[in-house]
Amino acid sequence: MQIKLRFLGAARNVTGSRHLLQANGTNILVDCGLYQERQFKARNWDPFPLPPENIDAVLLTHAHLDHCGLLPKLVREGFNGKIYCTDATAEIAKIILLDSAHLQEEDAEFKRKRHKREGRKGPYPEIPLYTAEQAEESFKNFLPIHYNKPIEIVKGVKATFYDAGHVLGSSIIKLGVPLNGQSRTVLFSGDIGRPNKPIVEDPSCIDEADYILIESTYGDRIHQNVEDTKKTIAEVINSTKKAGGNIIIPSFALERSQEVMYYINELLLEDKIPHMSVFLDSPMASSITKVFQKHRELYDKEMIEYIRHNESPFNFPGLKMAGTTDESKAINSVKESSIIIAGSGMCTGGRVKHHLVNNISNPKNTIMFVGYQAIGTLGRRIVDGEKQVRILGQEYPVEAGIVKVGGFSSHADKNELLQWLKCLNKPPKKVFVVHGESDSALAFADFLKGKTGWKVAVPEFQDEIILDD
Repeated sequence: MQIKLRFLGAARNVTGSRHLLQANGTNILVDCGLYQERQFKARNWDPFPLPPENIDAVLLTHAHLDHCGLLPKLVREGFNGKIYCTDATAEIAKIILLDSAHLQEEDAEFKRKRHKREGRKGPYPEIPLYTAEQAEESFKNFLPIHYNKPIEIVKGVKATFYDAGHVLGSSIIKLGVPLNGQSRTVLFSGDIGRPNKPIVEDPSCIDEADYILIESTYGDRIHQNVEDTKKTIAEVINSTKKAGGNIIIPSFALERSQEVMYYINELLLEDKIPHMSVFLDSPMASSITKVFQKHRELYDKEMIEYIRHNESPFNFPGLKMAGTTDESKAINSVKESSIIIAGSGMCTGGRVKHHLVNNISNPKNTIMFVGYQAIGTLGRRIVDGEKQVRILGQEYPVEAGIVKVGGFSSHADKNELLQWLKCLNKPPKKVFVVHGESDSALAFADFLKGKTGWKVAVPEFQDEIILDD
């Protein structure tokens, strides 16, 4: 008998997280994410390497689209097992998957009309990857579980979910797998959060694992500290307000939008920025914020203190939720300077594109990026300094100020990843570095080997590795 790992996504790239563990005739998929980098999007349409009906279970680390976004396709194509995750992850994933489906339906219709008008065909099918109805069909497969309580998944394979401190409900997953009368533990980091970040708890410390798959999104750099982050945000808001412009913040609906509100609220309480209208123009972010308000048991001590003193960052003066399309469009007619938080975080879709159209060519405005921008995305092209970008089929000159706030990340940097790994009581048999652009993953692998002397590998897409007995 043997244990095999197959790296079906997020291998020398960031998105599309999918890892298949095969042991004792069982197939367990950890995450089933959507590819978001332009050069890899075609993989979303490919057949699954293993027939979905042969997969026994899916373990979901958290609800970001690059970890859960292909679940409706998996179910539609034959998967009928359980999707194990925390309660908060299940609630948020349902919101995100429905939004994803609606966006794909809208984008498919928009592309059909545009391509017909232009007399051409696009590189992808002019149909949605999955529909809202198919997304809803996948919801019946979700099975919420609790942190720190082992659960048998199939044939003696036990899974334990621990708090990853990345986003609300996010998990590190440890699998105990029987092998020749013994047991091997395989640890999937998912996305590891940063210590001392607002709202959520710090990542759990895991003291034992034989094999580890660890993310490396920021494995080649060190983040700026929280005070520097707040100082940058305050400077951007104050200078843009003085110029009479707007601050556009492309933001992920899960965690990042809530964290942005947390810091804006904190700066307001400290009287470091002026009172002004703050629009959360994302129905999905608004819905997810309600999940945050529901799951207070997942807050860290500082957040609990805020709530106790009635200073919730989700309900401060000037904050307005733009739910409907008309409410979103009405923001454009606001004359005074405003802060507009809108998705998607990498500018690949959603309402932020419309706000970019209305603001990116005005030098009074600032586009403030607060999250990772994958290669090939519109956000990355803007951050990399392109002078003209294509948005919604039209070219626009980039005249607005562009600011990237690095310290906002909810991913651990290389030192924080190393610190998390140092929780182990003894060296693992091997570490696999995943979920990072090739340069970042390779740099972190070299860094980790240099600091620990451990065996470290950086698998490539579709690699199959047999774990040693």
